[in-house]
Amino acid sequence: MEKEVLLQVKNLVTQFKSDNELLKAVNDVSFTLHKGETIGIVGESGSGKSVTSLSIMQLIPNPPGRVTGGDILYHSKTKGVVNLRTLPAKEMRTFRGNEIAMIFQEPMTSLNPVYTCGSQVMEAILLHQKISPKEAKLKTLALFEQVHLPDPPRMFDSYPHQISGGQKQRVMIAMAMSCNPRVLIADEPTTALDVTVQKTILELMLQLQKEHDMGIMFITHDLGVIAELADKVMVMYKGKVVEQGPVLEIFSNPKHPYTKSLLACRPPLDKRLMRLPVSSDFMKTDSDGNMIEISKTVSEAINSVIITKEQREKEHQELYSRYKILELQNIKTYFPKNKSFFGKTTEWVKAVDDVSFDVYEGETLGLVGESGCGKTTLGRTILRLNEPTSGKIFFERKDLIRLKPEDMRHLRKDLQIIFQDPYSSLNPRITIGEAIMEPMQVHNILSNNKQRKEKVFELLKKVGLEEKQFYRYPHEFSGGQRQRVCIARALALNPKFIICDESVSALDVSVQAQVLNLLNDLKREFKFTYIFISHDLSVVKFMSDRMAVMKKGKILELGDADSIYLNPQTDYTKKLISSIPKGQLEDIKKSIDKKKSFNIPSSL
Repeated sequence: MEKEVLLQVKNLVTQFKSDNELLKAVNDVSFTLHKGETIGIVGESGSGKSVTSLSIMQLIPNPPGRVTGGDILYHSKTKGVVNLRTLPAKEMRTFRGNEIAMIFQEPMTSLNPVYTCGSQVMEAILLHQKISPKEAKLKTLALFEQVHLPDPPRMFDSYPHQISGGQKQRVMIAMAMSCNPRVLIADEPTTALDVTVQKTILELMLQLQKEHDMGIMFITHDLGVIAELADKVMVMYKGKVVEQGPVLEIFSNPKHPYTKSLLACRPPLDKRLMRLPVSSDFMKTDSDGNMIEISKTVSEAINSVIITKEQREKEHQELYSRYKILELQNIKTYFPKNKSFFGKTTEWVKAVDDVSFDVYEGETLGLVGESGCGKTTLGRTILRLNEPTSGKIFFERKDLIRLKPEDMRHLRKDLQIIFQDPYSSLNPRITIGEAIMEPMQVHNILSNNKQRKEKVFELLKKVGLEEKQFYRYPHEFSGGQRQRVCIARALALNPKFIICDESVSALDVSVQAQVLNLLNDLKREFKFTYIFISHDLSVVKFMSDRMAVMKKGKILELGDADSIYLNPQTDYTKKLISSIPKGQLEDIKKSIDKKKSFNIPSSL
C-alpha cells in the first residue's frame, strides 16, 4: 500500500550573492517525505542541509539569498497540493508553524530572552488557533507535560536563561508541536546536548511521531544519531545530494566516498585507533577542483590504524614510569547559592566536591560527565581561573594555590586552555594573527614582533591554516578553522599542559576528526600533557589514556579508558555508555523493529 506523500522537493536551487559571485548553496536537490516517515539529512557545515530546510520554510534572507529554481510541493489536508516556493509571504505564514514546524539548532538564539517560555509557546498557539488565552495556557502546560519538562507551571514562568540547554530544546519542541504539524523539520536539535539528554530527546520525537503520524526531516552531521531515528538517509556535500536511500542500505553498503568518510570518522567504541580516518582517506581534489575517489572501504580505513593490545600496554608502561606533572589533593570549589538577611551564605553549590587525582607527563586524562557535573569548573580551578574553596594543586611540584599573583602570571605560559566556543574566545575586532601574537607579547616570547609574526606563520601552517589567513578576522572562518586558531594561540607560548574544555563538541564529525588528530599529532611532537573535557564518551575514550567519570562534583570512576568502557563500575557510567548513538548495523535493525512496534510506517 502506497503511503501518503506529505512533501516533494524537486530540483531545488538556492543561491547567495557575495562579492559579485553567485554561490549555489543548494544545487538541484530532490527528495520525497511520506506520512509517518523520518528522512535524515547529513553532511558537514556548508553542505546545504540547513539552507534546504530554510528554503522549504521560506526563511532565506533576501538579500543575499534567493530560491532560484525547483518546486517545493506540500500536500495540504485542506488546500491540496501547494507549491511553497511560489506562495505569497502572507499565505506562507498560514502554513509555517502550523502545518509545517521547525526546531532550530540553537534554542537560546531561537527563544526571546525577554519573554517567559510559556508566553512564547502561547503566542504560537494563539496565532494559528481560534482559542482563548486561558485555553492556550492550559494547552501550553499540557505540551510541557508531554515533552517531559519538570514542573510545567514553573517552566511556564521561567525565562530561557533560567533553564538548561536540554530543557530549552524541549520548549522548542513543545512550540513546534503546539499546532500538531504534519511536517516537522528538526535542524541539529541535539548537537550540543549531553548523550543522555540527546537520547531522551530522540525518544521523545519518535513518541510524538507515533502519536501524530508526522513526517520528520532530521538534519544532523552525526550518522550515529541518524541510524537510531531515520528511515531514509540523504547525504549532502557542497550543496548536492551525493547519495540517498534506506538507512540500512546506506550504512551497510555506502557508495560515495564522502558517505564512507562520515561513517569512518566517528571514534569507534570497540576499537583503539592511532588516528581517526578523515575525508582525505577516501577522496582527494585535483588541480581543477574535481573529486578523485580513493578506492577504500570503511573497514579498510579503520583497520589500517588500529592499535594492538600489546602496543597499548607498552605505551602505558612507558607513560606511567614518568613523573607526575599535576597532583590534585581534595579539591573543593563551592559557590554561594542562598544568603541570609545579613549576607551570610546559608547554602552552597558544591561544583567540585573533594576531587583528588594525578596526571603524568605526556598523558591525556579524559574528564567525562553530563552538563553541570563540575567538569569545566574543575578545569578552571586547576588554572586558578576559579579559586578553590579548599585543597591543594601541585604543578611540577609547585603549590599553585600558594603562589604569589606575579609568580602565577609567569607560570601561566606553561598552563593553557582551549575553550568550548572558539568564536566567543576570539576578539572579533582583531585579526587572528594579532590574537595569536598577543600572548607572546604579554610573556615576552621572542625579541620583536617581526620574529613573533614569523612564529605565527609557522603555527598557522602547523594547525593546517595558511599564512595569508593571518590578516583575516574570526567571522571569516568556519567553526573548525576558528578552533584551529585557538589551538595555535595556545601553542604560541610553548606550554607543557593544556586543558581542552569541550573543544570539539560543536564541530561536525568530519572536522572533529581532523581536530582530534591534530591535537594528538601535536601532543606527540611537543610532549604535551592534556586534560580533555567532554560530555561525549566516545571522543574522550579515543583521546584518553585514562578517564575520570564525574557526577555532581565528584569523581565516580577513574582508570584506563578502555577498561572503564568495557567494564563500567557504576550505574551512571553504564547509563552514559548506553546513551551513545553507536550507528552499528545491529542497532539500526533494533531501531527498525522498535518503529514497527510503534506502528510507524518504515520505508525499508
